[in-house]
Amino acid sequence: LDSQDATIPVVTKEPEEEAEKTPIVMAYYAELGMNPFLCTDYTNRAFMSLIYQGLFTVDRDYNVEPMLCQQYAMAEDMRSYTFYVDPAATFSDGSRVTIDDVLASIEAARNSDYYKGRFHYYVNRYEIQNGAIVFYLNAPMENLPILLDIPIVKAEDVDATHPRGTGPYEFAEGLSGAYLRKVLSWWGQREVAAFDESIDLVECTDEAMVRDEFEFGDVGVVCTNPLSDNYAQYRCDYELWDVDSGMFLYIGCNVLYSDYFDDGVLRQVLTYAIDRDTIIDTYYHGHAQKATLAAPPSSPHYSQSLAEKYDYDSMKFIDEISGWTIPKDKDNPDRKLRLLVNCDDSARLRTARYIADALTEFGIPCGTLEYGATTKPTYETVLRANTFDIYLGQTRLSPNNDLSEFFRLWGNLSWGGIPNDNILKLCKESLENSGNYYNLLELIAEDSRIIPILFGTYAVYAQRGLLPDL
Repeated sequence: LDSQDATIPVVTKEPEEEAEKTPIVMAYYAELGMNPFLCTDYTNRAFMSLIYQGLFTVDRDYNVEPMLCQQYAMAEDMRSYTFYVDPAATFSDGSRVTIDDVLASIEAARNSDYYKGRFHYYVNRYEIQNGAIVFYLNAPMENLPILLDIPIVKAEDVDATHPRGTGPYEFAEGLSGAYLRKVLSWWGQREVAAFDESIDLVECTDEAMVRDEFEFGDVGVVCTNPLSDNYAQYRCDYELWDVDSGMFLYIGCNVLYSDYFDDGVLRQVLTYAIDRDTIIDTYYHGHAQKATLAAPPSSPHYSQSLAEKYDYDSMKFIDEISGWTIPKDKDNPDRKLRLLVNCDDSARLRTARYIADALTEFGIPCGTLEYGATTKPTYETVLRANTFDIYLGQTRLSPNNDLSEFFRLWGNLSWGGIPNDNILKLCKESLENSGNYYNLLELIAEDSRIIPILFGTYAVYAQRGLLPDL
């Protein structure tokens, strides 16, 4: 100021009223219930983590943190683990979590469609000893806790439609319908992003109704599966998160029974013929992660520099097969490479047809064998009979990225005679020491008994500004 007589006007502001927080409302399929061992639908599972907790929790970077587990011990040979329950942990009704509840929940998970894959081979048995649950393994495993984010429910509730859990919310029903109610005496101290007093649930009957309730109704958060035939695209204003689903789409080769793979040349170059970007954008709405290695790209085991070596390269594919001779069949001169696909899944069917057309354009005539659960023969019958050359498969991998079921004899995914002792040995070594994953993924890519295409993601939509993070 130039003048000593100048005065500075004082401007007063009325205090702004705090904006009223928009309540969170979610969609819900009432007929499917909320039992984590019986309900496999992602719409209901999207908010199960608010109701249930496991011995451990796994974050978006695959880091493991104790939840209901107070402490645990691993044997020196990594073939047994002992877990103790936090004595402060309680269910929503205030009762303590016991080791019997843990045992009953683990047993229910082992017999469920959703979790049973985690127990196929490496978990030999588990039992209660001195107030703890002890797991005995068939082979060393450095990180069993990553598999134990399985929800723990009250032992008497394992078959209930709405089991009691230990999370910050519980399922409730009122005059206006179902809702999640905050557990006032919740034992946990962790922050919860959606910590409203209650979360209303809007009962829906199908994916289209969920979409309509989000676009035109009160629903503010929805989880969708772009790999599902029921996926409905959204056309309103929203925020979007892609969340790993573990669903793995790949090509499997019939190395034992198809003369196309007698010399191994074709299968080792097939990866260069698959335009994964086009497949994801065209058939999966852009909601998937391109993969040339048999691990999720978001996984700490995935090497981008290694993955680039096996990406789509049409010129390299043409060059590599230039001297290769297509097998001849005197009884069937018009025979084509047979690509088996489950026709019950329309996106997978369209993907298979796209790959077949691409291989045909590259000079390898290819046709699809399209069978489903009710066709004659069925998809599974053809798979078991090995009357195919390649197949388009989809499976959900466990959180520790265990690939043993592909490569062990009589494994649940070892179609087409792909078991291999060398790869299985590296599978075991990788579970014992994750530093071996690079060598495992490189060997699988070079050997090409399976050719990765993509890993699926869930698409989570939220009204803009409703959730600060997910």
